[in-house]
Order: sequence, then C-alpha cells, then structure tokens
Amino acid sequence: MSHKPTERVLNIFNILASHPSGLTLTDISKALNIPKSTLSPILNEMTLQNFLYLNPENGLFTVGISTYYLSAAYDQTNELIPHLKSVMKHIAAETNEICQAGILDGGEVLYILKEEPLADLPIRIISYVGKRLPAHCTALGKALLLDYTLNDLVKVLPPTLESKTPNTITSISDLYSQLQHFRKEGICYECEEVTPHLCCYAIPISLIGKKKVALSVSIPLFRRSEEKINQIKKMLLDAKAEIEALI
Repeated sequence: MSHKPTERVLNIFNILASHPSGLTLTDISKALNIPKSTLSPILNEMTLQNFLYLNPENGLFTVGISTYYLSAAYDQTNELIPHLKSVMKHIAAETNEICQAGILDGGEVLYILKEEPLADLPIRIISYVGKRLPAHCTALGKALLLDYTLNDLVKVLPPTLESKTPNTITSISDLYSQLQHFRKEGICYECEEVTPHLCCYAIPISLIGKKKVALSVSIPLFRRSEEKINQIKKMLLDAKAEIEALI
C-alpha cells in the first residue's frame, strides 16, 4: 500500500524531470490529479528547501539546486565529481583564474561547482554555486548548447533573448551561427556579454547518455593575453579528454 504524501512528492519530481522548461501549479495539479489546495503547500515547502525552483516571472516550477546536490552525492560513488573538482582545482591553480562547472536547466545554466586560485589577486570574480544565468550569453551555456540544431535552440530558449549588456547576443539565429563557428575548435567563449570587462572560455564534457557538463575559465580583460588564452584553451581541452576517458 503506497504512502500518499511520499508518492505525491516523488510524482512531482518525476513530472518536472520530464518537463525541464517547467510547469505551473495548474499544470502539475491537472497532470497528477491533485487538488491545488493540497498541492500548493507541498510545492511551497519543496521550493523553500530548494528542491524546486519557482520562476517569479512566469510561475513555472523546475527542479531545484538541492536535487542536484542529491545527484552529486550519488555521482561521488563513481568518483566523477571528486575527479572533476580535482581537475578544476588544477586549472584554477595553473591559470590563476576562477574555474566553474555548469549544467543546462531549461534555457539557463545552473552553476554546480567552483574552484578559485590560491593566489591573492587584486581583482576576484564574484560567483557562487547555485547561480543561474541565461544560457545564450554565457560561455558555459554556449558550450552546453554547442550541438543543438536551430530548431533545438528555438525549443529550449525564450523567443526574446535577454540582454545583459550591449554585447549580449539577442538573436537565436546569430547564436546558432556563432555556435557553428565554435564547433570547429570545440571551445566556446563570450566577451562582456554578461559582465563588463570580463570574458570566459568553456568546453562541453559528454557524460553518460546525452547528459553534459561544461567547464569554464573566466578572465578579467586586463589579465587576458594571447599566451594566457592559449594556456586556458589547452587546459580545458585536456580536461575534456581526461574526464571523458573515465566515463
């Protein structure tokens, strides 16, 4: 005999996992045949605990960061996450720049890991695990979208792309053209599309099935040089080869 409250929570996870772009309270209520009055406090508590994320602009619920932490704990059994963190720590130490990892969550990048250099730098980039940014204007997002067709991009991204700075790409067709260019080298980048005076380089890493994670290195423009860019690109490509060889 099933335990109804537990069954409802698990069914909520299952239906949101199959709808990565999100569902409203009404959508979930209809799909699971649960009255809104019963469903609403469950969703509210799951959101407060960060197992769900509620977009305040459109009322869509998606899977939250706490759910990732559970999956990360599972991943530790096959040593993927610890190895990924070790690789990132090495990249941060060698480049003296911040190294981050992210996954695609709908049309956004969810930042899941971060390693900072030990050096006492005059300027540090402020970032945090759990941060979300639009995929179309971040190097991590572009890396995760690298193999998408134009039709795929139209499905996953909003029709109007948010502009973070004057340099942000706001056209899906322009983004697709840029991704086609990036595919030749396998490395994506953005320059001042999210934050003025900051650029970022990223690569996608294929995991089991169609899952991907992306690694990036961010650099203030005043510290960017051709030598440093080449170093970062090589280290990212080496990291991709090393981690994918473990899968």
